[in-house]
Amino acid sequence: MDKFVIKGGPALQGEILTSGSKNAALPALAAALLTDEPVTLRRVPRVRDIRTMQRLLVDIGSKAAAKGETLTLHTPAIVSPEAPYELVKTMRASALVLGPLVARARSARVSLPGGCAIGARPINLHLTGLEQLGAAIRQEHGYIEAHAPEGLRGATVHFDRITVTGTEDLMMAAVLARGETELRNAAREPEVVDLAELLNKMGARVEGAGTSTIRMQGVEKLHGAEHTIIPDRIEAGTFLVAGAITRGDLTVTGCNPEHLGALIAKLMQTGAEITRPDPTALRIRVPRPLRSVDVTTEEYPGFATDLQAQYMALMTQAEGIALIVETIFENRFMHALELARMGANIRLDGRQAIVAGPRTLTGAGVIASDLRASASLVLAGLVAKGETVIDRVYHIDRGYEKIEEKLAAAGAQIRRVE
Repeated sequence: MDKFVIKGGPALQGEILTSGSKNAALPALAAALLTDEPVTLRRVPRVRDIRTMQRLLVDIGSKAAAKGETLTLHTPAIVSPEAPYELVKTMRASALVLGPLVARARSARVSLPGGCAIGARPINLHLTGLEQLGAAIRQEHGYIEAHAPEGLRGATVHFDRITVTGTEDLMMAAVLARGETELRNAAREPEVVDLAELLNKMGARVEGAGTSTIRMQGVEKLHGAEHTIIPDRIEAGTFLVAGAITRGDLTVTGCNPEHLGALIAKLMQTGAEITRPDPTALRIRVPRPLRSVDVTTEEYPGFATDLQAQYMALMTQAEGIALIVETIFENRFMHALELARMGANIRLDGRQAIVAGPRTLTGAGVIASDLRASASLVLAGLVAKGETVIDRVYHIDRGYEKIEEKLAAAGAQIRRVE
């Protein structure tokens, strides 16, 4: 397994370019199953989760052609409407093929997904919604089997709680269903909006994406399309925190500042100065000591749970006491124990973490437990005295494209060891 070796100290300077969004690219890849014509996606990040999804789609029947950040998928026929455990055990986004397969092939067999060990992320919201669209669902031997021999039909689906992948999955199922489907209490994330734009380019009729009510008028057939994936707001946010924690002067380019409103507001409250050199760039500087500021994770447009671990690393360097409340996932504080090994003063109380700072962190051997936790350890390593060695960085490779090279180009002393 690869490791990162980081020597803390240098303040980050210069520019870092944001890659395309992993969380937008994954449903876009799945949407290619809805048509027998080619779908070309640009700005696809070259990360492990994308490679896993690509392999899955090829097994199902897609032909894939990649050139740099451009990926073309062509699925003339669904050869095998199955997502096997061997491929999906590392990635919960495998559930995103369920809706497209039932919609087009009228049958699907999908392994229950794996992914990060950050708590229960039940797929029951997907399944309940598909049943309302007319699919018969059965679960056995670790697999979900869905059948709709007569095709899906439109319905009104109210999610018991907001689910991003559930919203995306049912959007893809509903675009080929007979009649109108209305999703209520739908996720409003930018990635949902991006998927709706792709589906509409393919001939779907989707309205309301970005609000809590999304409507789809079913069509008989979709066609091919070309689409550019939105910037990765979580990667951009991670780099903004990197600039803040090292007290550097860093410009994050190729991002969409509108997608980062909650994080920008919190960073400015801590004392960071954030400006917008151009419409797709954010510059961060910290001219004064950081102040502790409480944060509570929420669904978009609130503070993203995927930035909570990075923000906790930042609060170890801030003056005062910060209360961090995690409302999305019940087991997303595993990074706190690793940060404590580096000298952080963090007390956990259920879904709350109390962080007292500033603390002088020292390099240590730590283990990445999930994707965003590994990013927080990288950030802590950037300011820790001495050398930090992060094991199991395959977690970070699932969602960050060459993060060590991007940080090193901005002055970080970080290297990958095989």
